[in-house]
Amino acid sequence: MSAAGTFRALHHGRAPDDPLVLPGPWDAASARAFAEAGFPALATPSAGVAASLGYADGHTPADEMFAAVARIARAVDVPVSADVEGGYGLPARELVERLLEAGAVGCNLEDSEGGVLKDPHEHAERLAEVRAAAGDRLFVNARVDTFLRGVTDPDRAIERAALYVAAGADCVYPIGAPTEVLPLLRAGIEGPLNVLADPGGGPSSAALGELGATRITFGPRLQRRAAEALREMASRL
Repeated sequence: MSAAGTFRALHHGRAPDDPLVLPGPWDAASARAFAEAGFPALATPSAGVAASLGYADGHTPADEMFAAVARIARAVDVPVSADVEGGYGLPARELVERLLEAGAVGCNLEDSEGGVLKDPHEHAERLAEVRAAAGDRLFVNARVDTFLRGVTDPDRAIERAALYVAAGADCVYPIGAPTEVLPLLRAGIEGPLNVLADPGGGPSSAALGELGATRITFGPRLQRRAAEALREMASRL
């Protein structure tokens, strides 16, 4: 089975209390730490990688992001999915080839830009182009930014999710969805559901799985906690 196939299989046939937990490495050293801890796959956070490179979230040049993903993927033997924000304006075929060249088995693609939600039909077309270019070589995680952009009605997220799944997305990621709406999202969304978790508090991964999460990611929160630990250590020094 290909690396992408192995990664895809991790999302299926899971018990409700056993979601796929994907830590977010921001560099090769953190990737190795997570892999050595036994996680079966990793998912880079764009904001965490940006911070490691000295950029604000959303301001990492494409070349530097792909280079960072390549260093992370090269450092470990487990599948690595990459958050590539909105795709950096690259044509679908070029985006796919650059992800594959970096060693990624999957990607996140956002449906907002500059703080504004994209037209969902246009974004679905973009996802369909990526799927056509990638075939089964990439796992496509379609981020739904409605909750992030102040649209709190879960039906709006479900509507977007349906378009993205029909376009070929393997997984849907309603980032920032409140815990209490997860059962509604689970009931209304076909296929794997990615939920953002807080490593410092909130429901456990098992509890989020019981509420409907197929996979758990942490965005840049692990990188930020590591940075805070370093600041505390530096202060003591």
